[in-house]
Amino acid sequence: MPLREVAIGGLYLSPLLLYALAGFGATLLIRSLLFKVLGANRLWFEAWFDVSLFVICTAAAAYLSCVVTGALS
Repeated sequence: MPLREVAIGGLYLSPLLLYALAGFGATLLIRSLLFKVLGANRLWFEAWFDVSLFVICTAAAAYLSCVVTGALS
């Protein structure tokens, strides 16, 4: 399983933290693109949308990490 700690400068970080950071960056990018294309008043319940998009992007980052490392075989 690819869930191993990542050592950065002698500090061990959980891979979920890295996935969450990647998910947060993807969330900001997708949210800004959607708001430019659709407009702010097309998306209701913005807080729920932001949380849902963050969870989806974090799960996608974790899944893609498993696919790239070959852990799903």
